[in-house]
Amino acid sequence: MFSLRSSLSAAARRSLIGSSKVTSHTRGFCTTLSARVNSLHSLSEDEQMMKDMVSRFARETVQPLVSKMDEEEQMDPSVIKGLFEAGLMGVETPADFGGAEASFTSAIVVIEELAKIDPSVSVLCDVHNTLVNTVFRTYGNKEIQQKYLPQLAENKLGCFCLSEASSGSDAFALQTRAVKDGDHYVINGSKMWITNSAEADIFLVFANVDPSKGYKGITCFVVERDMGVAIAKKEKKLGIRASSTCQLSFDDVRVPASNVLGEVGKGYKIAIEILNEGRIGIAAQMLGIAQGAFDVALPYLFQRKQFGSFIGDFQAMQHQYAQIAVDIEAARLLTYNAARLKEEGKPFVKEAAMAKLYASQVAERASSKAVEWMGGVGFTREVPAEKFYRDCKIGAIYEGTSNIQLQTIAKILSKEYKD
Repeated sequence: MFSLRSSLSAAARRSLIGSSKVTSHTRGFCTTLSARVNSLHSLSEDEQMMKDMVSRFARETVQPLVSKMDEEEQMDPSVIKGLFEAGLMGVETPADFGGAEASFTSAIVVIEELAKIDPSVSVLCDVHNTLVNTVFRTYGNKEIQQKYLPQLAENKLGCFCLSEASSGSDAFALQTRAVKDGDHYVINGSKMWITNSAEADIFLVFANVDPSKGYKGITCFVVERDMGVAIAKKEKKLGIRASSTCQLSFDDVRVPASNVLGEVGKGYKIAIEILNEGRIGIAAQMLGIAQGAFDVALPYLFQRKQFGSFIGDFQAMQHQYAQIAVDIEAARLLTYNAARLKEEGKPFVKEAAMAKLYASQVAERASSKAVEWMGGVGFTREVPAEKFYRDCKIGAIYEGTSNIQLQTIAKILSKEYKD
C-alpha cells in the first residue's frame, strides 16, 4: 500500500524551508553562505520521495481506470479511497490532525504527477488540498480545525462553493443569502460549477449575511451534506469528465453559527487569498497535462516510420517537439517559482497568475501537437492524447479565466511601475 504518512521524515512534517546565513567582512569582499542556492528543479529528499510515490500510485492505481472513468463520467470510489489511504488528501495538514505536514511544493508535485495520468483525479486532489484544507488551516478556529481537518485527511472529501449563475469572474456578485436565526444561519440560494460536489461530504459555502454591505457581507460557512445540500444537476462536460461538476441548491439549510469559518463578513478576503494560492495548483495540473501528452506522443514518433525513417527524425518534427519541450520547461519553472515564493512568505500573486496563464496555454499547445504528431491514432480514444486535449481547455477557465490572469498581472505591473 502506498502511504505518504509513513514515508515522510520529521523534516518534511515540519515543512521547513532552508534559510541562508550571510556574513561579510569589512576587509575584502568575503561572503559565506551556510546554505546553497539551488535550481528551481531541486526538490528536497522528502519532496522527491513524494514525487516518486505519487507517480507510482498514478500509474498502478489510477491509470487502469482512466478510460472507464472518462467514458462513464464518474470517479471510481476506489480511486478516492486510494488517495486517502496514500495520505494524499492532507498533504499540508499537520500531523496532529492526521495529515502529512509536508510543504506546499509537495502538494504542487502531487497535483502535477496525478495530472500526467488523469487530470480529473488531479483536480479532485488539488481542490481538496489547496482550497478546502488550506481554508480550514488558515482561517478555522481551534474547534473547527479539530473537528474537520482529521475528517478531511482521513475519509471526507471537500469542495469549495463560490461560483453562481450570476457570479463567475465577478465572484462577489453572489446572491446566496444567509440569515441569522438564533444560534443558526439559514442559507438559501444556489451554486454552479462546483468541483467534487457529487462525492463531497464537507462544503465551504460562501453566502452574504448582509447584502447592504456588498461584498463585505460575504461569509464562509462549513456545511455538511446531511444538513440539506442538494445536487440540482451534474454537468456533462467536454473534459475532466470523471471530476464531478454540479449545480447545488440550498433551501432553508440550517447551519450552526459555530460553523462560520473565519469572521462574519470576511468571506471575500478568504476567497481572494485562497484562489491566488489555488492558481498555482491549476498551473501544476496544466503542467502535468502538457507533460503527460508529451510523454504519450514522443515514443510514438520513434516507433512510426514513413518514407523509411522514423517520423521523429524529420527536421520539421524535431523543431516542433523541441519547441514544446522548451514551453513545458518554462511552464514548470514558472509554477515551481510561484510555489517556492508562496512557501517563503513572499509576494506571489503576480507569479501565480503568470504560472496559471502560461501553463494553461502550454497544455493546449502540447496536447494539440500530441494529437497531430500521432496522426489518425492520436484522434482515436485508443490512446490518451485526445483526452489530454479535451481535459486541458478548462485551464483557461476555472479559478480565474485567462483574461482575469492577464488583468491581475497588468494591475500589479502598473502599480510597480507607477510607484
